Amino acid sequence: MPPQDADTARWFAKEVQPHESTLRGYLHRVATWGDIDDLVQETYVRILRVRAHGEVRSPRGLLFATARNAARDLFRRRAVAQTSSVAEVDCSQIIEEAPDSAETASRRQETELLAAAIQDLPERCRAVLLLRKFEHLPHREIAARLGIAEHTVEVQLNKALHRCEAFFAARGALPPG
Repeated sequence: MPPQDADTARWFAKEVQPHESTLRGYLHRVATWGDIDDLVQETYVRILRVRAHGEVRSPRGLLFATARNAARDLFRRRAVAQTSSVAEVDCSQIIEEAPDSAETASRRQETELLAAAIQDLPERCRAVLLLRKFEHLPHREIAARLGIAEHTVEVQLNKALHRCEAFFAARGALPPG
């Protein structure tokens, strides 16, 4: 989505584009290489929407906050999609019996509960959990990507799992799976 007017185009070229390499470096720590171009593009689209509604006081701050939110949204969509696809695979193995509406509703609720539990995690816990459980990255790669020690990855992963268990327990639910 290119800027619609010359003023916005000048603003974008002066205030936003000079930070692209730093933005890509930041995104490299939290996302896979294949996602970075899409996240940069999504970030630019969101920033231009904000700019269309008024003046932006801190373009660089907005750029990184918007990129972080775009990455979170991507992880959230993937977590829900991957959790849903796991449930669908389990159902497909029972060829003779299709799930009834109660079972389908129950699985949907489990998926929503899992997504809510993941969203409720602190940022670092959530990032570690998503990279480990949904992108299947080893601790070493997670540590490198997030700029933390491998031991911290283990601690954060355990913390995330315990917090998810507590989240389910507080709602009287068993964790999905």
